[in-house]
Amino acid sequence: MQKFEQRESPEQQESPEQQESPGQGESPAQPKSPKQQEAPHNQQNIHKSWNTLRYGVLILLMLAYIHSFFTRQLVSVTAVDLREAFQLTNLQIGLLYGTFFSIFYAVAGIPMGRLADRTSRKRMILLGLTIWSTATILTGFAATFTVLILLRILLGLSQAMLSPAVYSFLADYAPPKKRATAFSVYAAGIFIGVGLSFLIGGEITQTTGWREAFKGSGLMGLLFVPVLLLFLREPTIRSKHYPGSGVSVATEIRRIILIPSVRWHLTGFAALACTGYTVLAFAGILLTDPFTLPASAESITEAATVASTSASTGISASTSVHPPDVRLIGWFILMISATVFLSGKFADKLASKNPAHRYYSGIIAALGGLPFYAVGFFTSNPTLALTGMGTGLLISSSYNGTAAAIIQSYVKKGQRALTGGLYLFVISIAGFAIGPPTAGFLMDTVYSGPHASGKAVFTVMIFCSLVAIFAFRKAISSHNNDIVEK
Repeated sequence: MQKFEQRESPEQQESPEQQESPGQGESPAQPKSPKQQEAPHNQQNIHKSWNTLRYGVLILLMLAYIHSFFTRQLVSVTAVDLREAFQLTNLQIGLLYGTFFSIFYAVAGIPMGRLADRTSRKRMILLGLTIWSTATILTGFAATFTVLILLRILLGLSQAMLSPAVYSFLADYAPPKKRATAFSVYAAGIFIGVGLSFLIGGEITQTTGWREAFKGSGLMGLLFVPVLLLFLREPTIRSKHYPGSGVSVATEIRRIILIPSVRWHLTGFAALACTGYTVLAFAGILLTDPFTLPASAESITEAATVASTSASTGISASTSVHPPDVRLIGWFILMISATVFLSGKFADKLASKNPAHRYYSGIIAALGGLPFYAVGFFTSNPTLALTGMGTGLLISSSYNGTAAAIIQSYVKKGQRALTGGLYLFVISIAGFAIGPPTAGFLMDTVYSGPHASGKAVFTVMIFCSLVAIFAFRKAISSHNNDIVEK
């Protein structure tokens, strides 16, 4: 398979001035233009900008990311109240949380990535934050399920404006050797946002109601807009479009996908995302069913009846043991931000010897959490169940920042935001559309008893871990041939 002309190495990419020889009318002694004289100074500014990024801009971008996940997760946090207020089924709650958000979020990420490569990324971030904050506030006033759906779709479309712009932003701002660390700090916002949504959003819901939880979180976002407007700055050197940027989005995506390492990267990290989303989707069931369902519950109807009775009495139907408080998983989700950061630092350290070794952080995420999940899913001790599942999440979710950073090394500067959008598309579709439905199907039709949920989710995990490890080994082999920027 031929490589595209755009896959030249940085050393091969010469400006028109560099390509022009003295014999073509230019004197060898011709003085440098002002742009040429400023170039070395600007390159030094990139490294100086990293200090500003580390202590300022990066924190602002992470705060925006935290808010996006805080508001995104509120539907799950307030699910019981929403179900009662609008007389919804569990299927409708699932569609509202996952399908109506994720499909529009994932699909919109591609054009948003292209837009971020061509326009002001700062404006995109500000516009997205304004829209999703407003949509969150309006959710607090919603009177029908249809309105909830429309606002959830608007949330997905507007939040799709954030990460593609930020990925391009960070790839320009951070030197390549620090890039995995920078992306990991940003990715830590996922788990801080989700964890705070469980803890703070859950507390507001219990004390003042679900409507106030949506209104308050949306208002926080609107108050943050002027802060970003004043302090967020574009990098000194902005990514420029490579010569082929005039082609269609589909053609550009095809060129990116044809890079072998990109395909293996997306396959491996999509498998890990499948694991993570599946655990989060069934966290409540995984921590409740083993302590509320009797071993004789063979059908979904019987299990639902027993679970309903147990929920009304607050006492386990199978034993005298109370299930763990599901809200406590929020503390573990908060701590994932630390493992994401440490994973990024570890990946950058590995890359000092060989850039391809960053993928070992993905292999650790694929394997390291399995023993803890096994304990958490199949123990009869509530404390061990919570601790095991929480520790598994700490390890298996640590890859997020490193994954977003690695894929940027395979593409030109003018393709970074589009590549970020493609990554988010694959991760979102694989995570939401494959893992949770597959695990749910296994729970309903293959496994039975109080540990049916654990068996189903663990089956998905084993398969996804094997796929991820195979893909990462392939990516390690092709990485150094496909890398554009080390």
